[in-house]
Amino acid sequence: MIALLQRVTRAQVEVDGVNVGQIGRGILLLLGVEKADTAADAQRLLERVLGYRIFADDAGKMNLSLRDIEGGLLIVPQFTLPADTRKGTRPSFTPAADPLLGRELFELFYNQATQYYPNVSKGVFGADMQVSLVNDGPVTFWLQQ
Repeated sequence: MIALLQRVTRAQVEVDGVNVGQIGRGILLLLGVEKADTAADAQRLLERVLGYRIFADDAGKMNLSLRDIEGGLLIVPQFTLPADTRKGTRPSFTPAADPLLGRELFELFYNQATQYYPNVSKGVFGADMQVSLVNDGPVTFWLQQ
């Protein structure tokens, strides 16, 4: 699984002009699922996301996690993250999970997140989404499980 974390001051996702998820300060997480990913991968990646220290402490160092600041987590499915872009001018989606596995692991990730953390929103798997955000920093990290 791949998680692209963006530290944000706010973010939202819309589908057909309807706001389906939003957060204030926190993490916008773009989640990509690969063919070999499992439920165990989802669990481990979620633990890393919730504990990843990307927020500044009083000394200005990145020492605080999402849990520490009690920020929001907006999880957006993004099937393009696993794309193979090493050759040519068109991405190959061969590494990406099929839509059934992708949906299953995305929903599992989201459901586990809501069990472990109180402030979670999500996008809609398979939908044409419009995502807006204010990247804080900018700070962006790629985590892979």
